[in-house]
Amino acid sequence: MKFSQFVGPLSAVAVISAFGAALAVSTPVPAMDAEAKASATTTQSTAALVEAGQYKADPAHSFVTFTVDHFGVTPYTGLFGDVDGTLVLDPAKPQDAKVDMTIPVSKLTVANAGLHDHLLRAPKEATGKPDFFGPAPADAHFVSTGITSTGAETATLNGKLTLNGVTRDVSMPVEFHGAAKMPPQMNNALSIGFTAHTEIRRSEFGLGYGIPMVSDAVKLDIVAAFIKDAPKP
Repeated sequence: MKFSQFVGPLSAVAVISAFGAALAVSTPVPAMDAEAKASATTTQSTAALVEAGQYKADPAHSFVTFTVDHFGVTPYTGLFGDVDGTLVLDPAKPQDAKVDMTIPVSKLTVANAGLHDHLLRAPKEATGKPDFFGPAPADAHFVSTGITSTGAETATLNGKLTLNGVTRDVSMPVEFHGAAKMPPQMNNALSIGFTAHTEIRRSEFGLGYGIPMVSDAVKLDIVAAFIKDAPKP
């Protein structure tokens, strides 16, 4: 959702599985009794379950993966987790939905410690620029500017992404993935999820190190889960 753009690493290391990395940041689910297991098994994830209101991002199950081309030899994939933010949604008026998301760049995950350190290391010279983000990168921030429905469960999301101190317009197709009432151990909360994808050029965000050996184009795949806010007492 709010979600666009990122980085390009420069190192010949093995391609990681984004899904495996996502599991590494997942929050353990409390043990369920037999009744709760049965309820979870029979719960249907359908658009009809979606309710109007404000939702909070579920950082344990939301992430952004990036993929760049490495020397024309392999794709290389990494991940940003702990995504935070809000979604305001009315199923009767999907075009009025509002998305505001924050992606902590400092929480990036890659398969190699040396590459991780390179992406976040300080400039070699005190007055120089880091190759990528530096040791204390600001969070990326996405705010929607408009949503256009393209089908019963699809839409085009437009917005502004701020990354590395640069703000650019971005656009991406979004697809509703599912909705479900969580079991009692998870407070019976309503959870809804979306997937999206887009492509950006990292050079447009001041992250041009290593081009063209590592591609300027960055493919982004977003998984965004949201939990409906509990009503105020």
